[in-house]
Amino acid sequence: MTPVLLLAAEKESAQVTDWAARIGWVVGLALFVALVYWLMREGWKWRGTLQGDLPELPTAPGDPGPERLSLSGRYHGSTTAGQWLDRIVAQGLGTRSRAELTLTDAGLDVVRPGATDFFVPAAQLREARLDKGIAGKVLTEGGLLVVTWEHGDRLIDSGFRSDHAAEHNEWVEAINSMIETNTREGAER
Repeated sequence: MTPVLLLAAEKESAQVTDWAARIGWVVGLALFVALVYWLMREGWKWRGTLQGDLPELPTAPGDPGPERLSLSGRYHGSTTAGQWLDRIVAQGLGTRSRAELTLTDAGLDVVRPGATDFFVPAAQLREARLDKGIAGKVLTEGGLLVVTWEHGDRLIDSGFRSDHAAEHNEWVEAINSMIETNTREGAER
């Protein structure tokens, strides 16, 4: 017989897979991934504990007045003002979500389905600007509306992205003119 026919005639073939080793690797990898997620969760909870002195978020007044502007988009998070990587997670401010923003004479109302809504009184607004990033989200230059506001003894930057980015400039102008008006009226008193 030829050597090729002898090989084909053999009934026993080599073992293809070592199932015990494969299962061991898969279980080990799953445990490692679970450990990493658990550590990330604990870090998030620890950050919330460290920021536990942040007061409750204000809610919108019953009659905020007529609507100046409204925006539909995403809330990307809040950070300590001027420190775009120092995310604030206390009071639900770390939760990214869809957002509906409404600017009235009373202030800025942020409605977030599935997350904590909050209201920034007009007297607490400090600045609005266009920026390119906030903790964990980087966009093109001017792709993010950042509103700086005071809460308790902290200055907070909150980042929003409209579904229609062309609206950002109008929001910056409206909020900054509102702040100038409030500052001027406060100085006259």
